[in-house]
Amino acid sequence: MDRLIYTALTGVDAAMNRQRAVANNLANVSTPGFRAETFSVSNLRLRSESLDVRGLAQGAVRGADMSAGTVMQTGRTLDVALGGDALMALQAADGSEVYTRRGDLRIEPDGRLLNGDGLAVMAEAGPLVVPPGWAISIAQDGGVYAADPAAPDVPAELVGRIKLANPAGSPLVKGLDNVLRVPGGGILPADPTATLVTGALEGSNVDTAATLVDMIEAQRSFERRTKLLSTAEQLDQSSTRLMSLS
Repeated sequence: MDRLIYTALTGVDAAMNRQRAVANNLANVSTPGFRAETFSVSNLRLRSESLDVRGLAQGAVRGADMSAGTVMQTGRTLDVALGGDALMALQAADGSEVYTRRGDLRIEPDGRLLNGDGLAVMAEAGPLVVPPGWAISIAQDGGVYAADPAAPDVPAELVGRIKLANPAGSPLVKGLDNVLRVPGGGILPADPTATLVTGALEGSNVDTAATLVDMIEAQRSFERRTKLLSTAEQLDQSSTRLMSLS
């Protein structure tokens, strides 16, 4: 009985985590550059003389589907779509460096360049800041140029270069904030060959139809596991009645 209850309980927990991951994917179908979360369940056993018989389930988001989304032309100067497998470096709220494919950028009044998640875009030396009120353009190699509207004859000057990194050969984990991180707080080196396309955005790679099917299956899986808890309760009650008869 003890074994059945713990196995069923961990199965319910894994099923709930799967529903959260599927719901998050579905909620981000229209989010630029979003990478679908991948979920898996692994077996976990407790090793001791009395607990070795317990087989538990541990379900969690293990990573992200890094396949490309559809690139859409927007014509907006600050929209960028990353080429190949390149990732854009951002500064998270805790100051750490994180990575994304989301390229809908904007300029804050203080000159900071942010992406659609509200995180600061990183250059090699730190967060990228542009002169407020200047005309901004972004080159294919990630260079950010600023032109003074008061001096139209003066060429635009390079104020920084967006850090573009290639994750090849490096492990990445995906957090609940939808950005990618190197485990242990590491950072990816800049890739000088990485490029981007201006005036365009890469869409989410979530397959809506397949995700809806996953949601239905996740709900059914949750229901099956909760029935195991009811079964365990019924067996416990039956055992209690038998013991009372004896």
